[in-house]
Amino acid sequence: MGKLIVIEGLDGSGKSTQLELLKKRLTESGISINAISFPDYESDSSALVKMYLSGRFGTKPNDVNPYAASLFYCVDRYASFKEKWGGDYSGGKLIVAGRYTTSNAIHQASKLNEDEWKPFLDWLYDIEYEKVGIPKPDLVIFLDMPVEVSQKLLSGRYKGDEGSKDIHERDVDYLNRCRKAAKFVADYSGFETVCCASGGEPRSIEEISDDIFSLVMKTLG
Repeated sequence: MGKLIVIEGLDGSGKSTQLELLKKRLTESGISINAISFPDYESDSSALVKMYLSGRFGTKPNDVNPYAASLFYCVDRYASFKEKWGGDYSGGKLIVAGRYTTSNAIHQASKLNEDEWKPFLDWLYDIEYEKVGIPKPDLVIFLDMPVEVSQKLLSGRYKGDEGSKDIHERDVDYLNRCRKAAKFVADYSGFETVCCASGGEPRSIEEISDDIFSLVMKTLG
C-alpha cells in the first residue's frame, strides 16, 4: 500500500495553496504523488454535498445533523477512492489530499455538545475506515488559522462579496465552534498542528510550507 497524507484546516486557512506547494516540492524532490481534494465537485458523487452547502437542506449548518451530513461526504470520498486514486494507493503511490474524513470530524463535531465529540469521532472513523473501507491517513496536518484572520482572507478571496461564501464560511459563530472542536479532534486523533498566524496576522506562505514539508518528509522517512 501507499501512504495517505491529508492537509486539513478551517475555511480560509490556506489548504489549497499549501496543497499545491507541497505537490510541487515533493515532485521536485523526485517523489511521485497523486494530489486530490475534497469534496470532489467535478463528480456526480458530490451532489448531496453541493445541495447541503448551498443551503438546500437549511440555511444554517445545524439544520442538518452531523451524522447525516457526514454520510453525504463519505459517499463522495468513497466514489473518489474507487474511481480516481484507489489503484495508485494500492500500488504504493503517495496520495496527498486537501481535506478528507478529518474535515467531517472537525466541522460536524462542532454541531454537538462537547461530551458527544468522542462518541461521534469513534462512529465516524469506524464507518469510513472500517465499514466503508477507505484508507486511514498516515499523517494529518491541521493548519490552525484563527477565525478573525481567516475571515479577512476569505473577504479578500471573494473581493468583499459576502454572499459568495457558503453556509459554513459566512457563519462566524459556527467557525469559532469549529476551531474549538478542531483542537480537541487534533489531539484525540493524533493530528500534527501547524500554526498559521502570529500577532493577529497570517504567517508567510513560505514559512507554513516549510513546516508542512518537514512533517511530510519525516513521515516518509
